[in-house]
Amino acid sequence: MFRFTRPLLQASKSSTGLYGLAVHPNPLPELTKTYESTLAALSSIPEHAAYRQGVEALTLKKLKIVRDANGDIARVEKQLDEGQIEQVIAIAKDELSLAGKMTEWKAWEPLEERPEPGQWEYFGKASTAS
Repeated sequence: MFRFTRPLLQASKSSTGLYGLAVHPNPLPELTKTYESTLAALSSIPEHAAYRQGVEALTLKKLKIVRDANGDIARVEKQLDEGQIEQVIAIAKDELSLAGKMTEWKAWEPLEERPEPGQWEYFGKASTAS
């Protein structure tokens, strides 16, 4: 029975209880759109880039959770375990923003200058990177 009343509870939710974070009137379509935009932004990053591989896998997993929930916000919140749905949207938008910046920065390209010898050695461990 609670499953059918969840959309009504979300509609009547007056506050997130978090300063500066307003209640979103229709969160799941917004979250789906943001995840799809992130995947589109990642397509401009080479497939071999570790950032793309990690974020793409995580975003696809989260998108599947949202799509499989059939509009059940509580289920999405529980499975994603990132707080309230409004917080999940904020996290997704931050990742979308970072994907754009990573494309701009081209973080997958080699360094312009070689690092100093020993720069990446910590606590007596030799670096394996060249």
